[in-house]
Amino acid sequence: MGSTGFVFEPRKNNISTPGAARVLRRPGAKDRNRSRKVEMKRALITGITGQDGSYLSELLLGKGYEVHGIVRRAAIEDPEHRMSRIQHILPRLRIHAGSVDSFSSVFSVVQSVQPDECYHLAAQSFVAYSFEDEFSTLMTNINGTHHILSSLKQVTPRCRFYFAASSEMFGNSPPPQNENTPFRPRSSYGISKLTGYHLVRNYREANGLFAVNGILFNHESPRRGYEFVTRKISSRAARIKKGKARELRLGNLEAKRDWGHARDYVEAMWLMLQADAPDDYVVGTGESHSVREFLTLAFQHLGLDYREFVSADPSYFRPAEIYDLVADPSKARDKLGWKSRHRFVDLVREMVDSDLASLA
Repeated sequence: MGSTGFVFEPRKNNISTPGAARVLRRPGAKDRNRSRKVEMKRALITGITGQDGSYLSELLLGKGYEVHGIVRRAAIEDPEHRMSRIQHILPRLRIHAGSVDSFSSVFSVVQSVQPDECYHLAAQSFVAYSFEDEFSTLMTNINGTHHILSSLKQVTPRCRFYFAASSEMFGNSPPPQNENTPFRPRSSYGISKLTGYHLVRNYREANGLFAVNGILFNHESPRRGYEFVTRKISSRAARIKKGKARELRLGNLEAKRDWGHARDYVEAMWLMLQADAPDDYVVGTGESHSVREFLTLAFQHLGLDYREFVSADPSYFRPAEIYDLVADPSKARDKLGWKSRHRFVDLVREMVDSDLASLA
C-alpha cells in the first residue's frame, strides 16, 4: 500500500509563528534512514490535535523523538483552526492524512511510519454526546482501536502501544477506584472504552504485543475543549467578568470528579511505555472535587459569586449519572514513579487566567 502521509515543513524563509505558510511533501526512504542513523525514536500519535495529543507531542519532541500524527484530511486543509493546539510545533511534526475509522488508512500510515511507540488517543470522547449518538461513538472508538492494534500486529509487532482508557469505565463502583475495581460503565462512551481495554489485553496476552491501558481520570488544561464542563466554566466565567455574558447553565453541580492537569498525565502515558513489561495503570490525583467546588474557585478567582450567575438546567443532566470518581494511583506511583504535580486550585486558576487573557 502507498503512504497517505504528508509532512508539514516550514519554507526556506521560515517564520515560526502560528499560521506561517508551509509546504507539504511525502516522506520517503531517505527520511527514515536518516532518522535511524541517529537512533531517534519514532512515535505515532492518533488524536494529536487534541488536548492530550498536543501536550504529548511537546513532551516527546523534548525527549528527542520524531513525532508523527494521524489527522483527518479536513484538518490538513484548514490547519490554522483544526490544528490550533499544535500550531506552535507544527513545523517539527510529521502529519499524515488518515482516519482511524478506516483500516486501510491506518495500515498504510503504520506501514509508512514504522513507529517504535504508538499512542492511541483519538476517540469520540465527549460523554454527553455519546448518549445522543451511541452508534457512532461505539463504532469509532471500538473499530479505531481494533484497526490500530491489528495494523501494529501485522506491520511492526515490536512497537509499544498505549491505549487511552477511561475512568468512565468504572461507573458508580465505590471510590476510590484502582486497577482491581469492577467496571460498571454507564454510557456508550464508557462501554466503548471498556471494549478497547479488553482488546488491548487480548492482543497483549494472545499476540505478545507490548500494549498497555492507561485508565486516566479527568484531566484538564487551558487546551480543554469548550464542550467539557471545566472549560465551559472557566471560559464563561471570564466572559461574565468582561461583561460579554450574563449567565451559565450547567447540569448536576454535585457530581464529583478527580481532576488533574493534562500535562502531568501525558508523562504517565510515556512512562508506561518505558516500563520493562506491559501493564495497566490508573492515573489520577487521588482527590475528589465537585462541579460546585470548581465553580466556586473559578468565580472567586475573578472576584465573583457564582450563585449570581449560575443555574442548574435539567437538560444537561446525564440520563445515567456517575456521582463520584476518585483514583487510587498507588500502582502508578510505586511502579512508574509517577505522581500528579499540579494542585486542583492552581489548575482552576490557570484555566480561568488563560480564558481571561484570550479576551484581552
